Amino acid sequence: PVYLLEKAAAKPPFPGADAPRDYARHWTPVHVDFCVENVAQALASAVGAGARAESEIESYRWGRMVLMADPFGNGFCLIQLDVAAFDAMSTPY
Repeated sequence: PVYLLEKAAAKPPFPGADAPRDYARHWTPVHVDFCVENVAQALASAVGAGARAESEIESYRWGRMVLMADPFGNGFCLIQLDVAAFDAMSTPY
């Protein structure tokens, strides 16, 4: 599945955030998330291929993720998605 999510600038990036979303560094209007079976293994593989982690692995209601950058500094995320939990949180358009 491909999940397309609109994340407007100046809105909170998550509930309770201290600052609004901006697109100065990691987040951009076009941002790629790679869904993986095991985020820890994918992190090790990506780092071995030249990427760098920009966060620790974080856990959420919908799964686990880590913020990454490719060798050129472009941000992306590795996500171990709990599809049932994510779908239960999503609202249909």
